[in-house]
Amino acid sequence: MQKIMYKPGEVADLIKLNKCLLLAGEESLLKQLPEGKWIGGTIPYFMAENGGLSSRELILVNEIPNFASNINIKSYNIDSIKDIYTDGFENGFTILIIPCASELHLSFAVNAPEYAQFATKPLIGWVSGVNLNELSFKTAKSFACTSGSMSDKQAVAMHIELPSGKYAEINILNIFKQGNGDTIEFPESGFHATDVFINGIKQNFADYLILNHIDLRLPLVADYSGCMINISFQGIEQEERRVNFYAPVFAGIKYKQAAHVSDYIQQFMTMLPEKETPKMAFSCNCILNYLYSELEGKKTGTITGPITFGEIAYQLLNQTMAYIEVKDL
Repeated sequence: MQKIMYKPGEVADLIKLNKCLLLAGEESLLKQLPEGKWIGGTIPYFMAENGGLSSRELILVNEIPNFASNINIKSYNIDSIKDIYTDGFENGFTILIIPCASELHLSFAVNAPEYAQFATKPLIGWVSGVNLNELSFKTAKSFACTSGSMSDKQAVAMHIELPSGKYAEINILNIFKQGNGDTIEFPESGFHATDVFINGIKQNFADYLILNHIDLRLPLVADYSGCMINISFQGIEQEERRVNFYAPVFAGIKYKQAAHVSDYIQQFMTMLPEKETPKMAFSCNCILNYLYSELEGKKTGTITGPITFGEIAYQLLNQTMAYIEVKDL
């Protein structure tokens, strides 16, 4: 398998060779890198060559193939992120990195489906994060071209143009399906919920989850015309009787909790698209899959990439693996 984990000095050498790179690693490592054609995000968890890996010494390197005909790197703030689709090339794809828990992260999660030209061009990416033991005092970052561009408020995108004989296709690997339990509807969209409708009856959601001993490792799942979209539980604030999520729920959508998965890792392994791996330009996997599947040291087929605090495949996703393939017409 091709090497993807590098020491900072090795990454600096690749940048000096004018390679076009997508990088993931600790903030202290990314800050050492020179100016060049690269974007990056902070995270210490990876799908590496030899399996799931936590590292504070290595950087994950995803090189953009040299068949890309044009590259445009751009930073976005909370006002300009609405242009993410219109800024993309007509034939190509965009990779987006958003810092976790930033105002922009929340705005993108809720508003992306309303952006001009939503889902008309392939958009994939990830939400950067930090070591789980440092969540209370450290912020996730994005980087654009140089360590001087580091930000915990702005997103960064690499718009990639493809030649006329190629096209990009996004795929989402989701091991979860709706279970046969109660139907849950939310009166308001957002990352939090108090009162909800359970089978049409208004109840406090925190009370419902506690009384029914709901396994919060299993996400809520919405069926979007056959496409299953997960909403992962962040936790319950018992004093406030409030439930928090890693992605927003939407009013008017019917959710059910996911059906039980007996073996996370086996389920993932049976769904991995190994035959398509050579065509993959980028892939990422959720930190919750890493934790619940106990992926440390376990291989996800031949697929590599960052372990993220959220996946972007047109919009924000949770507990999925997202990947993009470049194919010939």
